[in-house]
Amino acid sequence: MLGLAADRLRADMNRLLSFLFHQGILDEQFLQLQQLQDETSPNFVSEVVNIYFHESEKLLRNLRSLLMDREFSDYNKMGIHLNQFMGSSSSIGAKRIRNVCLAFRAASDQNNRAGCLSALEVLEHEYCFLKNKLHELFQIQQQRVLAAGVRYPMQH
Repeated sequence: MLGLAADRLRADMNRLLSFLFHQGILDEQFLQLQQLQDETSPNFVSEVVNIYFHESEKLLRNLRSLLMDREFSDYNKMGIHLNQFMGSSSSIGAKRIRNVCLAFRAASDQNNRAGCLSALEVLEHEYCFLKNKLHELFQIQQQRVLAAGVRYPMQH
């Protein structure tokens, strides 16, 4: 019975990962990150991704506050934040976010405030979508580990 639950959860996890790859949300870097996880660090990927989420939220706040400033003109500072966001997104395989950052960076390089505001909205949306989907993935993964690890004593 428990083996079936674990198998179903594994299938759910694989379906979700497949969806994230086919939609271009994640790339092979995420798989490489998963390969670094083993029995000695079973939560490695979720820990790395949670650090990414924490840092990303700071970067999003910084980007929004820069753009909300009426006197804003420091596109160079915005570029620095975007470079950090692109780098950290690339490191976890967040392909779609990295691509949105590239478009955002192009608007920033042209000092296009309206384009930057639009790109920020898209970036915030994509970030929330990724965060929700990866939390869903980690929950399934945790349920799978629990289902595989629970053993009941044999009844005589």
